[in-house]
Amino acid sequence: MEQEESPIELQTAPRPDASVIWLHGLGADGRDLATLVPELGLPRALAVRFVFPHAPYRPVTINAGQVMRAWYDIELTDTGFNQKLTHIRESEAIVRNLIEAEVARGIPAERVVLGGFSQGGAIALFTGLRFPKRLGGIMALSSPIPLAGSLMGQAEPANRLTPIFMAHGTYDGIIPFATAQAAHNLLVGGGASIEWHEYPMEHSICPSEIKDISRWLAARLAG
Repeated sequence: MEQEESPIELQTAPRPDASVIWLHGLGADGRDLATLVPELGLPRALAVRFVFPHAPYRPVTINAGQVMRAWYDIELTDTGFNQKLTHIRESEAIVRNLIEAEVARGIPAERVVLGGFSQGGAIALFTGLRFPKRLGGIMALSSPIPLAGSLMGQAEPANRLTPIFMAHGTYDGIIPFATAQAAHNLLVGGGASIEWHEYPMEHSICPSEIKDISRWLAARLAG
């Protein structure tokens, strides 16, 4: 893959001691979610570095082969959505490198939270559960969960019980709410520790969700 643009970085205070790596959805870029940082209103005592990377450009089958930023290709088949596993693993490698970069900057892995919206949340969950060092938490927002039925079987012991914030809109017309519920149930059945939220919204992020994310992040990163 070609050299990608550097992630956008924002800090809530000097000398951060925690990091949140937050992945955007299909067709967007890191700028899409960076505007949420001030809206979170995190406690002033928290010094957090937010990292918003950009997905590679690639043709996306479901969008008539248009080239756009995407963490993986996706197509609609007779049996549902097909999320290209080779691309998912390529994106997993990108995110692993971002985690290790934060560790090299002095942030312990257990003070790193992975998060993402839609495709980004799919990659955050896939990467986080399979990462060999304990992480601080994982957020999957309005996300299609890849390999939901077998993902917990691939989870590393260090992250099998890592706290997960999972949320979805009940009116989501892109990733049906029932699909998200089914994935959630499979993960919980496999032993995942999930805080589940549902909101009367479409494929988006709403103010009440931002408030819940803020509370959850503050709890994960306190101390």
